Amino acid sequence: MDASLLAAGNVKVDVDGAVMTVTLDRAEARNAQTPKTWEALVHVGHELPADVRVVVLRGAGSTFSAGLDRRMFTPEGIPGEPSLLSLATASDSEVDAQISAYQDAFTWWRASDAITIAAVQGHAIGAGFQLALGCDLIVADETALFSMKEPSFGLVPDLAGTAPLVEAVGYSRALEICASTRSVGAHEALRIGLVVAVAPVGGLDTAVSALIAPILANPADSVTATKHLLRGAQHRHPVDQRAAERDAQRERLHALAALAGLGS
Repeated sequence: MDASLLAAGNVKVDVDGAVMTVTLDRAEARNAQTPKTWEALVHVGHELPADVRVVVLRGAGSTFSAGLDRRMFTPEGIPGEPSLLSLATASDSEVDAQISAYQDAFTWWRASDAITIAAVQGHAIGAGFQLALGCDLIVADETALFSMKEPSFGLVPDLAGTAPLVEAVGYSRALEICASTRSVGAHEALRIGLVVAVAPVGGLDTAVSALIAPILANPADSVTATKHLLRGAQHRHPVDQRAAERDAQRERLHALAALAGLGS
């Protein structure tokens, strides 16, 4: 991977066998995100090693991510990066292209073959919340607070977080969370289906490891195929979903037969 690109986006990547850890590494700014962060994350997705089965996304320090760097809302913006206010005077096509490029940093996590896990401590605000929602699974410790603050700034959540939020908690609860811009604590998040586990303070790594172990114990191809079946179930007609199950199972049976030397 391009070390300079990752450094510019304050993103660290570590690979340990089949597990890759991606860290938002800007603890002094509560891991506030900028377009360079998103560029780096897109790069990670493009360069994801084929033998990585699990990707863990985390934030350095005590906060997962406080969302957008507030300087993006100022006329001068961040040196070397675009100001969000500059989009207000851009053409519709330019705005669409720019936001689409930003969204790419939030969408590959679920589209990849790997199982992606957001490990959240402290605040996951706005873009931070949406980045966690981009992952397949979220594990939180008891300090975690999730909030979608965009409406309080006169904006909407536009970093691909709305669909996974509705999928996780349902339309009514998602609307209440976004329209009120309130914070959702870890235990409420578990109760409403936003996270899959809550760890005690200091126990986040242990909880993530406990989630990863059984995933890695199962055959990679069947886990990947199952992930894509479940993702597609959100959008397919039931008849099409059953057909997708048959297609996937046929492929798995052929693979198992080949391993057993039973192929034609």
